[in-house]
Amino acid sequence: MASSSYHLTSIGVDLCRNGTLCIMQLAFPDAIYLVDAIEGGKPLVEACKPALESSYITKVIHDCKRDSEALYFQFDIKLHNVFDTQIAYSLIEEQEGGKKVPDDYISFVDLLADPRYCGKSYLEKQEVRVLLRQDPNFWKYRPLSELMVRAATDDVRFLLYIYNKMVVKMNEKSLWYLAMRGALYCRCFCITDNDYADWPPLPPIPENICTDNNAPEKEILSVVDVPPGKMGVVIGRKGASILAIKESCDAEIFIGGDKGPPDKVFVIGPVKQVRKAEAILRGRMLEIYY
Repeated sequence: MASSSYHLTSIGVDLCRNGTLCIMQLAFPDAIYLVDAIEGGKPLVEACKPALESSYITKVIHDCKRDSEALYFQFDIKLHNVFDTQIAYSLIEEQEGGKKVPDDYISFVDLLADPRYCGKSYLEKQEVRVLLRQDPNFWKYRPLSELMVRAATDDVRFLLYIYNKMVVKMNEKSLWYLAMRGALYCRCFCITDNDYADWPPLPPIPENICTDNNAPEKEILSVVDVPPGKMGVVIGRKGASILAIKESCDAEIFIGGDKGPPDKVFVIGPVKQVRKAEAILRGRMLEIYY
């Protein structure tokens, strides 16, 4: 079966497992569709389930973690086969000799402005952010205003262009890391009791990138439970403790924060580095301050 791609993002109020998914934007080479979850409800979003879960359709998205969480817990949709432009940006920077810096994740607005990928300013985004600070329920109101439609379509309008610019820069190893990390990002906040048994399998390491001296390491997602009252110790004053852990390990570490889950730390990376991060995290949780 031939593969294809479309470009996806979501807008919501506190978008996560418990927040409200308001609009899902789908961009194709010749059209942009706004899937209105407020007006169309659950049946309309679930109609997109086969495409969102398809192995044959690449979903291009910027930072898929919360989108995936909302789709999974609210609509039983397991987002699969994503090209995450935030991950791709970091991989290209590393591939071209850049130094990996903890928490140095590019925003979509900054990616859009980068002349290597698009070079466009996003004035509507700033205007909408002001309105959201004034009223967090901005995206729930209907009918959609002209500004809402323009801002929603601009979120995905340039993703196709950025995707085409990025994919030609990436070597085979970077593309595998992108597929693996994209799959792990999709699972990240979608924690249940079944250890992701109902999710599609993770992408295997292709034989053509397995050389004796430079084979990529298997990557995993680990979820570390934090006992009550210990998250502050893990994070530290002004985030100093968690930053030190990130700097000690070649792994990505995420905390649920206000959107939750509030009692877990999520670690993504090569197996040895994830185990190192787990050990340091558990050590911090055992520390007692007087």
